[in-house]
Amino acid sequence: MSGTLILVRHGQSEWNLKNLFTGWKNPNLTEQGIEEAKKAGRQLKAAGYAPTVFYTSALRRAQHTLDLILDELGIVNVVITRNQALNERDYGDLSGLNKDDARQKWGEEQVLLWRRSYDVPPPGGESLKDTAARTLPYYNKFIKPQVEDGATVLVSAHGNSLRSMVMAIEELTPDEILKRELATGEPVIYRIGKSGRLKEKVAL
Repeated sequence: MSGTLILVRHGQSEWNLKNLFTGWKNPNLTEQGIEEAKKAGRQLKAAGYAPTVFYTSALRRAQHTLDLILDELGIVNVVITRNQALNERDYGDLSGLNKDDARQKWGEEQVLLWRRSYDVPPPGGESLKDTAARTLPYYNKFIKPQVEDGATVLVSAHGNSLRSMVMAIEELTPDEILKRELATGEPVIYRIGKSGRLKEKVAL
């Protein structure tokens, strides 16, 4: 038996558009982000996916994305599990800052190190390693067992929390996951077997 795991990074947010570090701050989707989420739903519907288990973060941009996907799929009156374990990486003192302003304040190399290293956190925030340390236990305890049991599970979350899961599923190294970007509103689909091992990565 195998199940299906569908990961979707939320559509473009208001702070994505403004080039701000967002983290645990709570902006909503832009018009483009709304359309990206709807498109994801249409793609999943056209490909015949009918998820039955739903997870999202405690942040509204991911929740709104999931709601829009469900609307496109025609899925109503379902239980949605929301948990901050799936929240975006906390950018700490960088949160709310324009990325160009942050480079002026701390320097290009330092900001690049915070953004692109695996285990160096910004002041008061989380590294990707820290994000994985809260996201993966939640994934392993709640999400993965349902996929292993054959369910089709849809997770609407964030670039870094989802990358933590991708790293584990695809058995990537820290260097490999740092090179992997997840586009807003584009589903990533896995077939996962009973052992939790990846059987297939499915293209839409």
